[in-house]
Amino acid sequence: MPRRAAHRNSQQGSAALAWVERSTGCRLENDALLVEALTHRSLGSRNYERLEFLGDAVLSFVVAELLFREFDGAAEGELSRYRSALVSGETLGAIALEEGLGEHLRLGEGELKSGGFRRNSILADALEAVIGAIYLELGMPAARSAIERLVGGRLAELPAASELKDPKTRLQERLQARGISLPRYEVTEVSGDPHNQRFTVRCEVESLGLVSEATGTSRRRAEQEAASHLLGLMPDARR
Repeated sequence: MPRRAAHRNSQQGSAALAWVERSTGCRLENDALLVEALTHRSLGSRNYERLEFLGDAVLSFVVAELLFREFDGAAEGELSRYRSALVSGETLGAIALEEGLGEHLRLGEGELKSGGFRRNSILADALEAVIGAIYLELGMPAARSAIERLVGGRLAELPAASELKDPKTRLQERLQARGISLPRYEVTEVSGDPHNQRFTVRCEVESLGLVSEATGTSRRRAEQEAASHLLGLMPDARR
């Protein structure tokens, strides 16, 4: 690696380490691992996707544990809806934006020009990758502490479980209320190894001329993200 590029990467790593400590309270030493967690696939094969896969699992478990303790007596279905709301791309992207994660993302030229450092799906994926990096270096107690710090404040803001609906359901209900045919979902790409696949899904409402696309670690997650994006494109984009 040229000396100038190596110096730049070192500076980025140091700034990212300081950001992680401010945002999560966790002090990391492995700046190379963190830089990987903040690198989008548009910049090469060494990117955040593997760490995101791990961070997603850790996040889901810790949030489930938090909810189990916080909502004593809540039914399984209610806990599932709460968890879905807290670990959704919409929520994680908002948290990442509030914490200033976008300032530390490493993106390819195309993503930079299109504003990828503000894109909800990229921010959410990178935040999960950071959690994965914390888990790998510091273990579960540190990861749990980081997640509680990032997500814990939103527990009190959760509405009644009966009011929580996922993006696909919200999109379907809004279209039905306007007498518009239901959206069509199509898997346009499946990439990655069999144990670590990425699904790209296209969501289209043909009668409105609206199309969105999203990528996720499962088909269901990609469909939910695509529906969420399309909700934001609708003329009356109130959610």
